[in-house]
Amino acid sequence: MHWVLDLNPGTGTIKNKIKNYKKKMADPRIKFDLFSTYIATIKNSVGTKMFRNIYVIENKRRRDVAKNGRVSCAAFVSSVLVISDNLIKSSHTTVKGLLEDMRESGWHKIDKPKKGAVLVWTPLKQMEDLSKDIISFPWENEDRWHPGFYVGKNTAISNNSDSGTPTKHPWTYRKVDSIWWNDRLNN
Repeated sequence: MHWVLDLNPGTGTIKNKIKNYKKKMADPRIKFDLFSTYIATIKNSVGTKMFRNIYVIENKRRRDVAKNGRVSCAAFVSSVLVISDNLIKSSHTTVKGLLEDMRESGWHKIDKPKKGAVLVWTPLKQMEDLSKDIISFPWENEDRWHPGFYVGKNTAISNNSDSGTPTKHPWTYRKVDSIWWNDRLNN
């Protein structure tokens, strides 16, 4: 069921329309489905370019710290978690910041992946070299882990450094270091 808020002035006052709309949404029979919305957001992210660029001003110069998506994995995962009913407090450009926020927001490690879990893969040698070349912030020196989402059926979605976009791939495409879950996602 979808509710459409008609703000056409010819059909009643806007104030009354908003009041009636809120009454419909307050209906106890209608409940927000966090888990389904979260999974749909993850799956619908595949191919998006929206996480490619994150700008900072450093020494009065603008710089893209995500390098056109080459290192935007933490930004992708944290952004999905924030827009999914604030499963964490804010978005992050580092995996270290992402994991700290996840811990503070009730995420905990689990032994086996389940649909919706956040996966953290171990660093790859080429990513270590890539990070050294393009990131100058000292707190990121140990930030070489790679986060993504388990979406079921042995499949994961994470940011691909070659395309600069989230992509689907086998969840075992590299060694998994840890698997994270938030009990707010329990159906």
